[in-house]
Amino acid sequence: MRVQADRVSVTGPHGTLLSPTSLTVSGGELAIVHGEPGVGVTAFGLALAGRLKPATGTVTVDGGDPRKIVAIVDSPGVSEPDGALSLQVVVGEELELAKRPANKAAIASWLAEHDAAAFATTRFENVAAVTRTRLLTELAASREDVGVLVLDTPDRHTSDVDSWARLAREHAERGLAVIVLTATTPVSVLPEKPALCGALEQPDPVRCAPVETPAETTLEATVADDTDKTSGDQE
Repeated sequence: MRVQADRVSVTGPHGTLLSPTSLTVSGGELAIVHGEPGVGVTAFGLALAGRLKPATGTVTVDGGDPRKIVAIVDSPGVSEPDGALSLQVVVGEELELAKRPANKAAIASWLAEHDAAAFATTRFENVAAVTRTRLLTELAASREDVGVLVLDTPDRHTSDVDSWARLAREHAERGLAVIVLTATTPVSVLPEKPALCGALEQPDPVRCAPVETPAETTLEATVADDTDKTSGDQE
C-alpha cells in the first residue's frame, strides 16, 4: 500500500489554500506533516483522501479509489463528529460507515472491547481528547479496504504530543500507511522531523513495520521446498 502526492496544490474561493506539496508514504510507515494553522493542512489531507480535487499535481493511491482506501480521521468540518452527540451514537455511526453491526448490543460490545464503556452516554465533546482520537482512529482503521490513515490535526485537541504519536505508530506497526497532520504543535516538539506543507523535498517517513524483502521471501520459499523434498525422500 502506498499513497503519493506529487506537487499537489489546492485553491479556494479567495486564493491558494495549499502551495505545491509532495509526499510519499507506504504501508508500515509514519509521516508527520506540519502546516500553518488554518485550512491549508486540512486541504492537503482531503486531497490525499480524494475528497478535494487538487488545482495542480496528482495523488496516486495503490489499490484504487482513495475515497475507500484513505480514511481521514476527525477532519474539522468534514469528518469531525458533532460534539453534542453521545459517544455511543458517534460509535454507532462510525460502525455503520465501516459496514459493521451497529445495534445497541454491538455498540456496547465495541465500547467495552476498547475500554470506553463508562463513557457511552457522555457527550462526545466531554470525552477526553486522547480517548476521542484513539477511538475515532480505531474505528477508521476497521473500515473495509482502508490502508491509509490520515489523522487531521489531533494536536488541536491536546498538547500531549506523545498520546497521538504513540497511537499513530501503533497503527503503522500494523502495516497501515499513517499520516498525521499537525498545525499548533511547534516543529521543535514534534517526535520526528516533519514533512512541510508547501515543500517538494521531504524527509523520509519513519518505518514502523518490518519490510519483507524479496531475498527473504525467496529464502523462505527455498527452505520450504528443501524441507518438502527431504520429507519425500524419507518416505
